[in-house]
Amino acid sequence: MGARGAMLVVAAAAIVFLVVAPVAESAISCDVVYSNLNPCLNYVLFGGMPPPQCCQGARNLLAAARTPADRQSICRCLKNASQGATGPISDNAATLPMKCNMNIPYRISPSTDCNRFSLSLPASTDEPTPTS
Repeated sequence: MGARGAMLVVAAAAIVFLVVAPVAESAISCDVVYSNLNPCLNYVLFGGMPPPQCCQGARNLLAAARTPADRQSICRCLKNASQGATGPISDNAATLPMKCNMNIPYRISPSTDCNRFSLSLPASTDEPTPTS
């Protein structure tokens, strides 16, 4: 899997951030999703610890996902990005929320039902910064 595929997997991991966002009105583009998660690319490809910029990007994405339309749009971007991801790349993407100290109870996969992200859940009180 190339760097683009890995970036898409990073984006897929971030879908878990959608469920904890507050409510408002708009839809977020895939460009915004990928831009926020671009700093996570090396982590997804090679493992280790995500850089602070990666966790900040995830935090920014969480803050931007204010409406059901936002959350579902981000979900669709991330779901598409997760297509074909396997092995360490998929595992690294899946552990991103934990590594950024975010308590998110969902795992992203090609079978994720984006319609379930229509309601917001309580936000994590954890600061999303890298943990060891």
